[in-house]
Amino acid sequence: MGTLDPLEGSLLILAGKDRGTVLYWACVFGLIAVGVGALFGLSAVGGIGGQAGHSMWWGVLLLPYLAGWLMALAGGVAGLAGFCEGRQPAHA
Repeated sequence: MGTLDPLEGSLLILAGKDRGTVLYWACVFGLIAVGVGALFGLSAVGGIGGQAGHSMWWGVLLLPYLAGWLMALAGGVAGLAGFCEGRQPAHA
């Protein structure tokens, strides 16, 4: 016996999406992944600033996370606005 996997159809859903949308969200994912990887790496070597002995300029490596987060926020707001625009009540 098996169980129903809700993600089995995810590739089919992804194929039906607009290529620009898929590319946008892939970039968001990539930027956030790079930023989180930098955060883990910097944490592994003792952090930055203060007693760590590493310059605060190493914090620049965290900027992809910020950029990805802001892109995700903007994409979410744009998607919500588009959804709400399509739900306007019909005027009599």
